[in-house]
Amino acid sequence: MITYLKSTENGLEQLETVTSGVWINVIDPTTDEIEELTHLGIPMDFITYPLDIDERPRTEREDDGTTLILIRIPYFQGTRVDVPFTTIPLGVVLAENFILTVCRRPNEIIQEFAGGKVRGLSTSKRNRFVLRVLLNTANKYLAYLREIDKTVDVLEDQLQASMRNKEVMELLKYQKSLVYFTTALKSNELVLERLQRGQLFHMYPDDEDLLEDVITENQQAIEMINISNNILSSMMDAFASIISNNLNVVMKFLASVTIVLNLPTIVTSFFGMNVGFPFQNQPWAYLAILAVAILLSTVVVVIFVKRDWF
Repeated sequence: MITYLKSTENGLEQLETVTSGVWINVIDPTTDEIEELTHLGIPMDFITYPLDIDERPRTEREDDGTTLILIRIPYFQGTRVDVPFTTIPLGVVLAENFILTVCRRPNEIIQEFAGGKVRGLSTSKRNRFVLRVLLNTANKYLAYLREIDKTVDVLEDQLQASMRNKEVMELLKYQKSLVYFTTALKSNELVLERLQRGQLFHMYPDDEDLLEDVITENQQAIEMINISNNILSSMMDAFASIISNNLNVVMKFLASVTIVLNLPTIVTSFFGMNVGFPFQNQPWAYLAILAVAILLSTVVVVIFVKRDWF
């Protein structure tokens, strides 16, 4: 799908054709749409690279000045999948008269731009547009990290009384997400450093300050995710031991209950044999046997409680 958007006095408006200063938003294009974009002078590789889910962040520049900036952005797949939060490539192409974004799937970052939720957005300021995309990407990583931390806190409360592996497997899902986040952010950091050192495009002083903010936010995201990943790894090891200990406690309790319940059975079975016993003809014999069984069970229960076997 191809959408043409341009900033006007009334905000971001959708157009039907390409004009100077337009933003071309491309989501999972068809073969015909890719061919249409190549007629605008965009290299085929600049369009197909971001469509590869496994593509790594980098920058490329053609002789005519057309530049590709490829980064990986966070993407929420849903809580029921093996990896709730992952990363996908996003390509930003800087042409002479317009800017182009290419992504395989609809994502929140581009939707916020297209929905007019980003203040002061100007599609004609191509370099500033790229930096705003990079800044929003770093902020989105931090936002998703806060969601992961909240989910992990809930799972932590459930794990304290758990005897199953379900909660541990849930934690493993979010640990995978943090690994994807860390790898993507470090790759994005290399792209940002190249933008800062290589002067891939001309930047005004305000743009340089914005790039510094982007680098700072990206580094903060890397540090926060590394901390969360380390905490989560330690937590999984600790709770694996807790689950095993909880199971041992239950087994110990069941074994103690079994012993206590077997004592009356042993006593009554002993007196139930077809053999003569003293006082067997007395009316109070049954009550005496019952009292002995109860007394014996009580003594064992007291001993178990004192030894913390219950």
